[in-house]
Amino acid sequence: MSLKFIALFSLSAAIWHSASAQETLSKGSPTTPVSSAPLIQPRSVAGDGTVSITGVAKTWHPQTLTVQGPFADERDNQPNPFLDYRFSVTFEHEDGSRYLIPGYFAADGNAANSSASAGTSWRVHFTPDRVGKWTYKTSFRWGKDVAINQADQGETIDEFDGLTGSFDVQPSDASESSFRHHGRLAYVGGRYLKHAGTGKRFVKAGADAPETLLGYADFDGTVGMKEKKVPLKTWQAHLKDWREGDPTWKDGRGKGLIGAINYLSGKGCNAFSFLTYNAGGDGDNVWPFIDRNDKLHYDCSKLDQWGIVFDHGTDKSMYLHFKMQETENDDHTTGHKAGKGFKKESLDGGDLGRQRKLYCRELVARFSHNLALNWNLGEENTQTTEQLRLMIGYLRELDPYDHPIVLHTFPNQQDKQYRPFLGDESGLTGLSLQNSGIKDTHWQTVKWVRASVDSGKPWVVAFDESGSASEGQCPDLGYKGYDGRNKDGKMTYDQHRVRRQTLWGHLMGGGAGVEYYFGYKYVENDLVCEDWRSRDASWEYCKIALDWFGEGGYDLDSMTPSDELVGVDSLDGSAQANSKYCLAEPGNVYFVYLATVAETELDLKSYGGREFRVRAYNPRTGGEATVVTPKLVGGSVAKLSAPDEEDWLLVVERIE
Repeated sequence: MSLKFIALFSLSAAIWHSASAQETLSKGSPTTPVSSAPLIQPRSVAGDGTVSITGVAKTWHPQTLTVQGPFADERDNQPNPFLDYRFSVTFEHEDGSRYLIPGYFAADGNAANSSASAGTSWRVHFTPDRVGKWTYKTSFRWGKDVAINQADQGETIDEFDGLTGSFDVQPSDASESSFRHHGRLAYVGGRYLKHAGTGKRFVKAGADAPETLLGYADFDGTVGMKEKKVPLKTWQAHLKDWREGDPTWKDGRGKGLIGAINYLSGKGCNAFSFLTYNAGGDGDNVWPFIDRNDKLHYDCSKLDQWGIVFDHGTDKSMYLHFKMQETENDDHTTGHKAGKGFKKESLDGGDLGRQRKLYCRELVARFSHNLALNWNLGEENTQTTEQLRLMIGYLRELDPYDHPIVLHTFPNQQDKQYRPFLGDESGLTGLSLQNSGIKDTHWQTVKWVRASVDSGKPWVVAFDESGSASEGQCPDLGYKGYDGRNKDGKMTYDQHRVRRQTLWGHLMGGGAGVEYYFGYKYVENDLVCEDWRSRDASWEYCKIALDWFGEGGYDLDSMTPSDELVGVDSLDGSAQANSKYCLAEPGNVYFVYLATVAETELDLKSYGGREFRVRAYNPRTGGEATVVTPKLVGGSVAKLSAPDEEDWLLVVERIE
C-alpha cells in the first residue's frame, strides 16, 4: 500500500462520523446535499481482504465475487469510490482463455435490501463460458480518476491487490428453452445474433414501452420530476403475475415489475427496453446517480435493485435493451453548439469525458454479465459522428463480453447518423430503427439491411419504434373501450394492421426483430404504461412470428429481401408495396407474405426443371405449415394463392 493511501486512511474518526451522519439523508432526493469533505473511515475499519464467491458454478450462470476492501460511502469525494478506485478481476480458464472484468463499489454488499450507502464490499460479476477450472486474480488501484484511466495507472493497494483463488465450473443443466442453456448472445458478422453456446439464431419481439420502465416507486432514490404527467410506476396490474420464489427486495418490494416480466415472457416474447438515464427528458424520473444532477456518485442500492430486475429478465430468457440516454441527455442542446454552455442534464455535453466514461463503466461493471443485451447509444441520438465513434470505442474496450452496440435516431436523421458507421472498420453492430408511420417499416428495414450487407459488414437491424409519436403500437381492440381511434377521436389502426406492416413487414425485410413503441395518444402509452396486457393479442402474434423465424430451421442469413420477385419495389413504401413481401434464397426457398392480397405471381423463370412445393403458415394462429401445392415446376412465373382472404405466409421450397 502506498504511503499516500495510508495517510488518507489515518484521517480522524470525526470525519468518519460526518460520513455516517450523511447516511440518514433521503437517498436520491433532488435536494440531497453531496458532501465535499474527505469522508474516509480510519484504516482500522477497512475490510480485511476476504474474498467470497456466490452463484451457481455452471456455465452461463453468473458468479459474484466480493472483496472486503477499503471503506467508502457513495457520497465521498476524497477519494470518490467510483472515480478514484479501480477494482477489477482477471478470470483465467485452464485452457488459457481470459476475461478482465471491471468491478464496482457495492456498499455493504446487501444494499438492495439494506439501502446502505457505505461499506467495504467491492464486487464483480462473471459469467463463465466453459466447463473446468477457473482461477481469479484481483487488481485494486487508487488514484485521481483512476477508474476511467488506463489499467496500469494509479497506485496499488497491497492488501486487496493480487488476491487469488480458483473454482470449478460444471455444465449448465438449464432447459433448452433457457438462455442459460444456449449461452451469451453474440454478434457473429451476420444479420442475426447467435448464442455462443449452441449457435442458435436469435430473433426478438417484445416491448419498447414504457421508456420509463425504471421510473418505479419500489426503487430507492427514484423521484418523479413530472409527477402529475408521468407518475412513478407501481406496475399494479402485474402484481398477480408474480410467483412464489420470484425475487423481491426490502421485504417484498418489486413484485409488480417482476410480475410484468413474467407476463411478457409467458406470452412468448423475449425482449424489453428501458432508459437508464432520462433527466430533462419526457419522463424525467430515471437516473443511476444519488442525485439527479450529480453524475459522479452512484446510488448503490438503487442499482442493486435494478440488477435484480435485469437478472430476473435473463432468468426468463429476455433480451435487455439498454437505452443509455434520451435525446435530451446527449449534445442535443443548440445552446451548447452555439457556445452558450451545454445542457446540465447532458453527460459532458455529448463528449467522452469524465461523466460519460464513468457512466459507461458503471453500467458495464454492474450489468454486462447478463447473457442477452445491447448497448443502445441513445434514444433519438444526435451526437456527432466523432462523439459516437469515441463512445463506441470506449464501450468496446470496457465490455469484457463484447455485447452488441447499436444506434438509434430520428427518422429524418438516419442517413446522417448511420452512414458514417457502415463498413468493417466500425464497431457498431446494428441499428434500432424508428419511423413516423408503420407503412414505412418494411422499406426502411430493407434499405439498411442492404446498405450494411453491401458495406461488407451486415448489421443486426431491429425496428424498435414503428409508427408516429402519437400512435405507435395501438392497444388491442376492446381494451378499455379502444375502437381504433386515439384519444382525439381520430381513426388510426388496430393490432391486425400492426401485425401485417410492423411485425411481418420488418421480418420479411431481413430484420432481426421488433419492439413495440406505444404512442402517447393512447391509454397505457409510452410514458405511463403499467399494463402490458393492453397489447395482449399483439404479443400472441409476436410469439407466432418468433415460432417461424426463430425456430423454423431455415438459414435466414442466406435469404435476402426479394420483393421484385413478386412484382413490387421494396423501397416504395406505398400501399401496393405493403400488400406483399418476399424474402428468398432464390432457387431454393421463398417466403411470400400476402398481407392484404389473396394471390400473387412469383418469378421462377431462372430455375427451369426444378421442382418446388408450397406450404401455408398462418400468422394469426400459428401451428404447422400445411401443404397447399404439392408440386410446382420452375421455369416460368408461378401463380400463388392464399387459403382465404386473411394474411398468410406462403413457403415455396425446392424439392430435393
